[in-house]
Formats: sequence, C-alpha cells, structure tokens
Amino acid sequence: MGTNTGTRARGRLRERAVGPVCAVLAFCAVPAGLLAGPSAGWRAALPMTVAVLGALAVASLHTRDRLITVAATAVAVSSALGTLFGDPPTLATATGVATLVEITGLLLLVCLVARYAGTRRAFVLCTVLGVLASTALLRLQLPPTVLEAAAQSSFFALGAIAAAATGGGLRTLETRRIRAVYEARRSQRLQLAGDLHDFVAHDVSGIVVLAQAAQVIAADRPEEVLPLLQQIEASGLQALGSMDRTVHMLRSSDGTPLTGRDATNAAGGTDATDPTDASPPVAYGLEDIVDAVDRFRTAGRAEVRLDMDRSPELIGRIPREVASTAHRVVVEALTNIRRHAGSAPWVTVTVSATPGPEHPRPVLTVSVTNGPPTVTETAGGHLGDRERPGASGLRGLAERARALGGTLESGVHGKHGENGKHGKHGWRVTAVLPLD
Repeated sequence: MGTNTGTRARGRLRERAVGPVCAVLAFCAVPAGLLAGPSAGWRAALPMTVAVLGALAVASLHTRDRLITVAATAVAVSSALGTLFGDPPTLATATGVATLVEITGLLLLVCLVARYAGTRRAFVLCTVLGVLASTALLRLQLPPTVLEAAAQSSFFALGAIAAAATGGGLRTLETRRIRAVYEARRSQRLQLAGDLHDFVAHDVSGIVVLAQAAQVIAADRPEEVLPLLQQIEASGLQALGSMDRTVHMLRSSDGTPLTGRDATNAAGGTDATDPTDASPPVAYGLEDIVDAVDRFRTAGRAEVRLDMDRSPELIGRIPREVASTAHRVVVEALTNIRRHAGSAPWVTVTVSATPGPEHPRPVLTVSVTNGPPTVTETAGGHLGDRERPGASGLRGLAERARALGGTLESGVHGKHGENGKHGKHGWRVTAVLPLD
C-alpha cells in the first residue's frame, strides 16, 4: 500500500511540475527568438519560435483537445510558410541552428500529438507535421535533382515516424494501465461483494431458522421465545458487523483488508463505520472459526463438533490469506448445511495443519462434514428459497483456493449413512491450502 501511494504521489508531483517548467521555457523561448532573428533571419527565427511554443503549450495543456489542434495547426502553418517563402537555401550557421531547433520542436510536437490527441486527429496532424519536419532541411541546401530531394526528405521522415511511434507506444501503455486498474478495482469489488454475501448469508440464514423455531414453539412454550429472540438479535448484530467491515474495506485506500484483529467488530457490538473507532477493519482468521461454529451450534439442533488446535503457535504461523480462506470455507459449508440439510443430526468441523504422507509440504486442511438428514430436504432446504443466482458459493472458493496453490473438493460422504439405509448420505467439503 505504501509503494502504491508513493507512486501516485510522485505521479501527481510530475504532473504539477510540467506546467511551471513549460511556462519558464516558453518565457525564455520568446527572447531567444528575438535575439536569433537578426543573425538567422526572421523567416527562420519565427517558425522556430512558434514550433517551440506550440510544443510547450501541448506538453503543459495536453488535456484540452481543442488546444492541441490549434497549437499543432499554428505550428504547421508557420513551418509551411517558412519552407515555401523563406530565404534562399543558405549554409549560414545561425540559420542552420534555428532550423534544427524548429525540426526538434516539430518532432516533439509529433510525439505529443500521437500521445494525447484523438486517433483520427492525431493521424492527420502527425502526417502533416512529419512532412514539414522532413522537408525543413531543404531551406539549408536544395539537392540538384527532385529525386535526390525526395530521397533526402524520405530519409529524414524516419525521425517523424519514430516520434509518432514513441507517442503511440506511450498512449498504448497508458490505455493498458487504465484497463488494468479498472479490472483490478472490479475484481476487488467482486471479491468484497462475495465476502459480504458469504458472511451475511450465514447470519441471515440463522436468523430465519430461529424465527421459524420461535413461531413453532410460541403457542406451546412461550417461555422459550425470549432466548430465541436474543439469539436473533445477536445474529442480526453480527450481520451488521460484517456489512460494516466490508464497507470499511471499500473505503480503505486500496480496497484490501487491513492487518490486526478487531474483536469488537467481529462480535458485531459496535458500528464499524464510527469515525471515533480507532480499530481498523480486518480479515477474518482461524480464531473466528470458533465464533462461526458456536453461532451455528446455537441456532440449530445438530450436534456440532470442532476439532482444531487453538494454540497461539498454530494461529501465528498461518498466513493471513490462508487463514481468511479457511474461515470462508467453514462459513460457506455451514451455511449450505443450514440451507440444504437443516435436519442433519451431526456436523464435524476439522482444521489441521499437521502434514501427512499425501502432502509432503506443510498444508492447512479444512474439512466440514455433515451427517445424512433425518428428513428429505428440498433444493432450498427448510428455508424454501431457490438457488441464489449471485452467490459466490463453493465455486468461487475453489478458484480462491487454486489461486493460493491449493484445492477445494466437495461431494457425497457416507453413501449408506450411519443407519445402513440405502440412499442416505451426508456431505463433505475439504480444502487443502499450502502454508509455504
């Protein structure tokens, strides 16, 4: 983040410095043209001065399309008049220096026009300015034949072609940079939207389950409604905390999670958008898996077991991106269980960093397994909703795992179930994430 900020600051400094520098050079170019007039001839000094001033004007005010056209046209007219109606060919030193300075200004203007002007306008102006730059030397010495004059002009036209190619190359690089920035921002927005969906969907699905349970027991056991309402409130605060955290990430300078841990926001107890809160929003990690599992256990009827080493040594040596992905996998898997297998009798969450024979290098293995549902589930589970068209789901997490060099697999587990009945099965989601 510091490198990007420093690069942007240097870029803004260069842009602000171009205008004053060009103004100073233009202020010096006018007296220089007046001093060169008597010795080089006014018909050579005036086109030279106009070419230099035009190039400086385009360099400092290149954001104004109309000014680029006006400046380039004025330089082209001045140079053409100097070539057509100038003094007879002469080898005077002062005249030669003035002509070379004019050609330099023309080539610089060709490069700037190719860089900043519109495509069609740049093609026309660069062609005219290139022809004038390649024929300006005819003022100093006129070849004996037309063929030799054409060959000389064609040779010096290579300079104009090189200047136009340089400007076009710079334009292409800038276009690619803008496109890359746009794609990077779009990717960040999609990633943050996926984060918001995954975390909030987990809490909102729990709220719906608790609300359905409250409706069922309200008539027969009203004394149990109040604890359910308290759980609904806690889940709602957690969902608000997730949204606030994502908004903070969007408002950060580079759109990425910041370092550290904000336990208050993770619990959903404060408004993360409060400017007086000095705690930065952070990415979720392994320690937040415990909270996700506890909230899933509280909101459901399944027997939930968490098998994870909670020692600070393990948590400290897991890279932040790997830990965040592991948390995402657990949250998405538990959300899918709640939506599509709400009557599953048991759920097991396993997080292990112990290397095995199948993985010679250190890896973090995350596995979420649920037992076969006791009741036939619909496609949308007990919630009765349809497949979410905008959900990132396990497919997005699989892409994220592959980006980290790992894998994510999901599928049927225990096809015959614990009771041996054919067709009863659970589901398992397993992610293997390298630690190196």
